[in-house]
Amino acid sequence: MSYSIHLYRKETKEREIESHSDNFFENENNLEPFTPEQYKYLKKRLLAYKYILSRENHDGLQFEHPEHSVIALLTDRGLYFSAGFKGDSIFEAGMTASEFTDTEEFVKYDPQNGGWEEF
Repeated sequence: MSYSIHLYRKETKEREIESHSDNFFENENNLEPFTPEQYKYLKKRLLAYKYILSRENHDGLQFEHPEHSVIALLTDRGLYFSAGFKGDSIFEAGMTASEFTDTEEFVKYDPQNGGWEEF
């Protein structure tokens, strides 16, 4: 069991709200792809937050945080945090995802906590 938090482009949020679909996230084509610059930016930012690149494959880049039970998967359409239930792992994943929204290009989606983060 883990706690999941997602980061998408703001266009994905707009599209999801307009869709009124319960199955929106099941179709990958609904998710706005990151630009190459955004992808590089997110990768660089994860590394700056002490995440370590642990695996690279066709699904994307997998990172692990050495101090927390958090894994991050960066794909071409989303950044997915998966946090364990020990210590402050959920807090770490949630705060990191929230901080990544500071450019207003990205939005945080927390499926366990009602959806889109609003400020």
